[in-house]
Amino acid sequence: MFHNAGRADRYSRQIRFAPFGTEGQQGLVKSKVLVVGAGALGTGIAETLVRCGVGHVLIVDRDYVEWSNLQRQQLYTEMDAQERAPKAIAAQNRLQQINSEVVIEAHVMDVRKEELEGLISGVDLIMDGTDNFDTRLIINDIAQKNNIPWIYGACVGSYGITYTILPGETPCLHCLLGTVPLGGDTCDTAGILPQAVQLVTANATAEALKLLGNRKDQLRNKLLTFDVWRNEHQEIGVKSAKKENCPSCGTHPIYPYLTALNTERSDVLCGRDTVQIRPARLQKLNLQETASRLSRLGDGEVESNPYLISFKEGPYRMVIFADGRALIHGTKDIAAARSFYHRYFG
Repeated sequence: MFHNAGRADRYSRQIRFAPFGTEGQQGLVKSKVLVVGAGALGTGIAETLVRCGVGHVLIVDRDYVEWSNLQRQQLYTEMDAQERAPKAIAAQNRLQQINSEVVIEAHVMDVRKEELEGLISGVDLIMDGTDNFDTRLIINDIAQKNNIPWIYGACVGSYGITYTILPGETPCLHCLLGTVPLGGDTCDTAGILPQAVQLVTANATAEALKLLGNRKDQLRNKLLTFDVWRNEHQEIGVKSAKKENCPSCGTHPIYPYLTALNTERSDVLCGRDTVQIRPARLQKLNLQETASRLSRLGDGEVESNPYLISFKEGPYRMVIFADGRALIHGTKDIAAARSFYHRYFG
């Protein structure tokens, strides 16, 4: 009797919050959310949604749990790190213990266009927990093409950023390129404070509850950035950034990041234990600064010349060129090579 009473009381505290109420909770229960990435942001987002009672949560991630994850990726344990458990599976197991009423799906895969297209059926919202910008641009085009809201989020060092993107209403991520500081560092190069993760998680999931609970009128409608170390906080109005000629969300969209030409290309080199990675957006790296940044990590061996950088860590050696292209030596596994690359180039 007490057990059943407790279950009935599970969501009472958020239902008693008058602006949300019973109607908002019913909206959550009927919702299906896709969380792309099960790292620091992804685990925080997934746990909040599951605890709040979102009816169906899909978690997709390509990686496994490592010791360095435990400092901020809150669903994982030392046992998960020891066993190198796939993050999606470890997250699913823990979340199912937290709330057995929620349908939780785990998918261990490297997310690209084809994988996302196979996951979005019936999805009401996509939450960004990824570790690289190329995947975010694919999410953006998938969301625009299928009219699915998504919430962009990122954090590195003590800095965080989040923005809610509504197809047909707000600027999309492609519109914002070159307009707002979207960043390029990674947790492996600049470190990360867990408090930055928690703030992005809190703000992104608050927006999710407004959307899924039929309280769209309460959305922030601004891009939020903050720095917990420097005590900075800024809300940026970006409505004017929406472009009529945007190839992702304009009047005649072509969804460029769903084509092979504009997505990151990864190929196993014939006859070699090497994967080549070519970013969707070619860069102009300052090789001297990049070599210096990698050297400061103290985790690998760095050599350079005016044309390239060689960075060796563990079983892999990565050769980076000035246009952002890289060769990952020591593997034929494309997913493993991409994971290693994106540790240092977000």
